[in-house]
Amino acid sequence: MSSDRIYRISFVNQDKVYEIFAKQVYESDLYGFVVVEELVFGTQSTVVIDPGEERLKNEFESVKRSFIPIHSVIRIDEVEHPGVSKIHSLENGGAPGNVSPFARPAKKKD
Repeated sequence: MSSDRIYRISFVNQDKVYEIFAKQVYESDLYGFVVVEELVFGTQSTVVIDPGEERLKNEFESVKRSFIPIHSVIRIDEVEHPGVSKIHSLENGGAPGNVSPFARPAKKKD
């Protein structure tokens, strides 16, 4: 893979949609997972800091490689430039906008 490629990965994690940017995305040797490496966040030179992106940056600060279950992935896009990483809340009973993720295991009711 070329190092100048940037991918936007959208996936569901704990009833929220994460949107992150990375330089490497590929199928894992672990069955049913996608590997995301070399996460890309906004530049440090900007004066305005997005708290959502800072939260993601702190969450993935010491992560070398992330294994995301394939059924949690909504979409992967190759983009020209990295954007702002975000966390969205799920809408419409589990789908962000007009996108429906694959079925997930049902939550346990206590």
